[in-house]
Amino acid sequence: MDRRDSPAAGREARRERLARGVLRLLGRTLPAGTPLSLSLAGDPPVPLAGGAAAARVVLAGPDAVGRLLWPPTSTALGEAYLRGDLEIEGEIGTAVSAGEAFDLRCLDWPERRRLARWALALRAGAAPAAPLRRVARLRGRPHSRARDLAAVRFHYDVGNAFFALWLDRRMVYSCAYFADEGGDRSGRAEGDGATPTAPTGAPTDALDLAQEAKLELICRKLRLAPGQRLLDVGCGWGGLVRYAAERHGVRAVGVTLSRPQADFAAAEAEREGLGDRVRFEVRDYRDLAPLGAFDAVVSVGMFEHVGREMLPAYFRAAFAALRPGGLFVNHGIATTETRRGPGGHFGGDGFVGRYVFPDGELVTVEEALAVARRAGFELLDVQSLRSHYALTLEAWVRRLEAQAAAARRIVDDEVFRTWRLYMAAARHGFARGSLDVAQLLLARPAADGPARLPLRPWW
Repeated sequence: MDRRDSPAAGREARRERLARGVLRLLGRTLPAGTPLSLSLAGDPPVPLAGGAAAARVVLAGPDAVGRLLWPPTSTALGEAYLRGDLEIEGEIGTAVSAGEAFDLRCLDWPERRRLARWALALRAGAAPAAPLRRVARLRGRPHSRARDLAAVRFHYDVGNAFFALWLDRRMVYSCAYFADEGGDRSGRAEGDGATPTAPTGAPTDALDLAQEAKLELICRKLRLAPGQRLLDVGCGWGGLVRYAAERHGVRAVGVTLSRPQADFAAAEAEREGLGDRVRFEVRDYRDLAPLGAFDAVVSVGMFEHVGREMLPAYFRAAFAALRPGGLFVNHGIATTETRRGPGGHFGGDGFVGRYVFPDGELVTVEEALAVARRAGFELLDVQSLRSHYALTLEAWVRRLEAQAAAARRIVDDEVFRTWRLYMAAARHGFARGSLDVAQLLLARPAADGPARLPLRPWW
């Protein structure tokens, strides 16, 4: 018997027909003009709404389609991409936007029933999904010191060399500050990714310039002057601490929960001749008292990890670390959605909570301000950098994609896929306005009243 005529071949051919039918039905649920195509591996692309496709989603086969559709979960699409059940070719941001636009209500009832029946049939015969290797499984009470340590290290300790492939030359892992809407279109040439590239000489591209502009903006807001003491809570790889010491003459301390970050930052400070002016420690934000009082405190990109219940302790710790009259810049991602829920866009049991930022939680700017005021802070200014973060993430995704081969030599494919998808989805959130990022400029009042500051913004 010809193998093509065997019962097994017949079943597989039927499953392929069902899978193609599912893709055609899904195509009917997207708005007209969506620049995306779907196909099974080896098939020509199926246009979903006409026009040229900026992105193509390729399903590995009928099994992959079945695992994607059943059981229906909010994380199914992301998990399918992480384990290789689907590939995203072209502009991943287009695929992310289209994935959010699928609307089964565009199908009539017979089509919906057909889609459900076909999905169940494909799932019934599908091989089990390969388990994902990198999943956050934290233990203990949320936002205890031990669990916060585990959560931060889950995200950041994938390797300094990986982040160095696509961050700017100073290794700043937060929203940049662009001069115009062009962002960073330069990308980055392919490299071996062996070690982080140390910042030398002048900035080399738009992202370098935009990150230095952000660092300078923060330093100006803090009114830094030679001889002052600066504390950076959640200092990352130490870019801001070293910049402030070099350009503004401060003496600075950076704290982080990641040992690789602290070691990298200290080594860079020594290389730059700043070792006598800065130091870096692995320290929890709740343990700042032994460091003494500071003229200025800053926290960039750490606020998102604190959690709603711990925000009062976080702002009290920053307040206690400041001398009377001192300034605090809190730079953090916020949600614009007022619905209170576990984790918001971060944390919880969603994709970001499982695979990217375990225990992260977003609050609105208004809620953060209310907690800061209750801690004793005086509000001086609020600045949204939402559009700047969309540009920053666009640059990071482009640079990571340009370094795909080098990245896969440093980390496994699952990590590469996690960051590519996560950053593209986050960029979509900032572009559409469901995510925000804000700098709060706060002051600890002077001993005899409000902080004494110039009448006009000095930055």
